[in-house]
Amino acid sequence: MITTNQSFIHDHFMLQSKAAETLYHQFSKDLPIIDYHCHVSPFEIAENRRYENISELWLHGDHYKWRAMRTMGVEEAYITGDKSDKEKFLKWAEVVPYTIGNPLYHWTHLELKRYFNVDELLSPKTAERIWEQTNELLKSNTFSTQGIIKQSNVELICTTDDPIDTLEAHEAIQEQEAFTTKVIPAFRPDKALFITSPAYLSYLEKLEHASDQSIQQLTDLLQVLEDRASYFHERGCRLSDHGIETLPYTLCTESEASAIFEKALNQGTISVHEERQFQTFVLLFLGGIYHKLGWTLQFHLGALRNNNSRMFAELGADTGYDSMGDFSMARDLNQFLNALDQKNQLPKTIIYTLNPIYNEVIATAIGNFQSSGTVGKIQFGSGWWFNDQKDGMEKQMRDLANIGLLSAFVGMLTDSRSFLSYTRHEYFRRILCNMIGKWVEDGEVPYDEEWLGQIVRNISYYNAKNYFQF
Repeated sequence: MITTNQSFIHDHFMLQSKAAETLYHQFSKDLPIIDYHCHVSPFEIAENRRYENISELWLHGDHYKWRAMRTMGVEEAYITGDKSDKEKFLKWAEVVPYTIGNPLYHWTHLELKRYFNVDELLSPKTAERIWEQTNELLKSNTFSTQGIIKQSNVELICTTDDPIDTLEAHEAIQEQEAFTTKVIPAFRPDKALFITSPAYLSYLEKLEHASDQSIQQLTDLLQVLEDRASYFHERGCRLSDHGIETLPYTLCTESEASAIFEKALNQGTISVHEERQFQTFVLLFLGGIYHKLGWTLQFHLGALRNNNSRMFAELGADTGYDSMGDFSMARDLNQFLNALDQKNQLPKTIIYTLNPIYNEVIATAIGNFQSSGTVGKIQFGSGWWFNDQKDGMEKQMRDLANIGLLSAFVGMLTDSRSFLSYTRHEYFRRILCNMIGKWVEDGEVPYDEEWLGQIVRNISYYNAKNYFQF
């Protein structure tokens, strides 16, 4: 084991009061994880993938780290290029000491400590030893994908899946009796909405193939989406997800939506107004389907994607060139929720924002559409992407507490492609307990240990378990 005399990730890491320590260690620390939104590969779980080295597990596909490396002037060859995995790891080790203040500094050392028992800071001086230590451990069965999930105490994982997916990996996982973590799909039909995308018609062909149905008009598309949702439901799906820049609400009749769709099929020019009409119509249709199936609808709003066109052409999407969007949300969000509520078709809904200036907008909007019989039916989702760091998490929870009810919050998710990122749940729980502990220390809430402990337990685990009812 690699050790130093001064442990950075210690038992009370980020816990700055006795109340915070008690709340975390006695009420939150050992609870299972429900990771209800992530991007890990179900195929890697099904095949119980093993990793040759720490870079395969840690650096491949991690655009958080890639952005930091680019900021330090690292050549792209060491990031997404043809340098060896060891060379990429050593280059990352050069960057890590300069990530202080970024959550990457905490995540890096938390993951090294929890999974590899490395109690030393990653730097050029320690990189060679840590490379050898981690790679030796990766040879053991506990570091396969299923092994990592088991040692992370993960009870349930929701992957993110396109309607065209066969879900064969999920079926294979369900047949593996020795692996007890439940892995279920989540339905993400965004590509069916992006009617102005150059790839739209080719996507429709894939959707036709997956459903074995022809799509010649709007009613065909709607039927296929409903059928694919039923297909997902039969295989355990209980959530949908939409990652869109803005939530549109522009009135649209079925005949107008049909005409717009026909224009798209004929490769006609679709105006911005028509695009919003079409997306509004289809999203409302899908909302009704989700309500009928008893699913939870998730909206991830505000990502302005693929901003560097040169690098997008070279590397494609999800490579670290996305940022926060700036747009109008309040009226469209309320009108969209209201349109579904008027028809009694509003499903349980979680709304995330990439831009925290909209925190209060969402926190006030969700209060307009809560419902008897369901605790926190409409949720303000956890600090997401650029906000899943200490300040962002605290701001999201404070804004929710100030305007709504923090105690009804369904808590954290990884939203990650890495199997080592389950430590983000620990990170979140420590931040939650420290925040409430500070309220105690400041005399803002009474120190009723059992009551506050129960609230912490609920936010850490039980609210999600009761809300989703998987």
